Amino acid sequence: MNKIKRASLTFSMLSLSIIGLNLLSLPQEKLKAVSPPPKSSTLPLSRLQPEVIKKFLDHQDIKSAIIHVERGWKQQYEEYLQGKLPSNKVLEVEKISQILSGINQRVGKKSALIYAVPTPNHLELILVLPDKPPIHKRITAAKKEVLISLVSKFRTDIVNPDSQRSEYLSSGKKIHQLLIAPLESELQAQGINNLIFCLGTGLRGVPLAAIYDGKKFLVEKYSLAIIPAFNLLDFQPTNITQTQVLAMGASEFENKQPLPAVPLELSNIKRNKWLGKSLLNQEFTLANLKKERALYPFGIVHLATHAEFSPGSVKESYIQFWDSQVSLDELKSLGLDSPPVQLLVLSACRTALGNPQAELGFAGLAVQSGAKAALASLWSVDDGGTLALMSQFYQKLRANPIKSEALRQAQIAMLKQQVSLKNNAAIRGSSSLPVQVVALLDSQELSHPYYWSGFTLIGNPW
Repeated sequence: MNKIKRASLTFSMLSLSIIGLNLLSLPQEKLKAVSPPPKSSTLPLSRLQPEVIKKFLDHQDIKSAIIHVERGWKQQYEEYLQGKLPSNKVLEVEKISQILSGINQRVGKKSALIYAVPTPNHLELILVLPDKPPIHKRITAAKKEVLISLVSKFRTDIVNPDSQRSEYLSSGKKIHQLLIAPLESELQAQGINNLIFCLGTGLRGVPLAAIYDGKKFLVEKYSLAIIPAFNLLDFQPTNITQTQVLAMGASEFENKQPLPAVPLELSNIKRNKWLGKSLLNQEFTLANLKKERALYPFGIVHLATHAEFSPGSVKESYIQFWDSQVSLDELKSLGLDSPPVQLLVLSACRTALGNPQAELGFAGLAVQSGAKAALASLWSVDDGGTLALMSQFYQKLRANPIKSEALRQAQIAMLKQQVSLKNNAAIRGSSSLPVQVVALLDSQELSHPYYWSGFTLIGNPW
């Protein structure tokens, strides 16, 4: 089958006194070395130092370890994005736990936060539960070199839609044993059903939904989201069903592959009972986006177009409009933070496989754009597969306004082979769709994680 590819974030009293002065001064001579802007060919440096994290955790000072992680990764994102991120607050672990508890009571989902910090010699896992003390696990079998190799193999198996089930299940199970299994008993004991991941370098591009425990995919047990840091999260829940959708996109381009399913993708949003406006091809301009948002504060902005999270400088990553490209460092010009967009959807994007800078751009998308959350894909997905996933997502989101849960339900529908549009007259009768796209939508291929597991919620999952 010819496939249409979519080019588609207390080790001693002495240590306590140092923290009291300023954690960021640990140690000063090393911190000064990370001040200059990083070269585009290298990963931005971080104040997060494995030896400091290890000392905190060796002395069961999880509180200080989390503060160090949050500040270190915030600095790394700022250096990559070449600007200050909006939050200067530092929430201690007790406050994070209380916030999770309060949100759980309001939205009816029980969330937990997982920090996964790769180091040269092991993986540090920290689990923050609602109204419970945090839990730390050190995974000595997960040396960074080993972990990066496993993640690369896992993604390689999944991004090939012709790969055998045994291949991606095997690599997905190995990731589960290192990243999830050490915490699973606590997750089950506390009735957790929503996982928020704060991930370090090498893990930000993991297709979490397809991690496999030997019986089920992770998405079958939990709704999932990733965040760059909890202190950067706008964690206030809102009812997304009360907003409207500004759906924009292009089906044809001068120098890029066409996306023939885009017109149908945009019209399907309205078909799923969402109010809003749709702009296609020549109308899909940055000026029109700003104009429409000035006339009405659309809470969902859906962009069906090519987008790239590329290696190197932040300027190399972009979103393609009809008349121009908007680089990642120019996202603020979209005005999505005034008023804040509840959800930015990039339905046709891709992230360079295994590249740290590209993964930083992906994981930081919501914060950089000013949106409370973003939905984007880690790799190129076939036009028909994206059409199916997005149609399911907006249908589920209408019935269940928790963004991470709506995505979960859409992914499960594809996994369970419940997505077949063979009886959908609007699609089968669409003369604009190539026959191979329609055939894909009627096949069982959509159950392969290539088609659904790359779609990732970034930022506020509620």
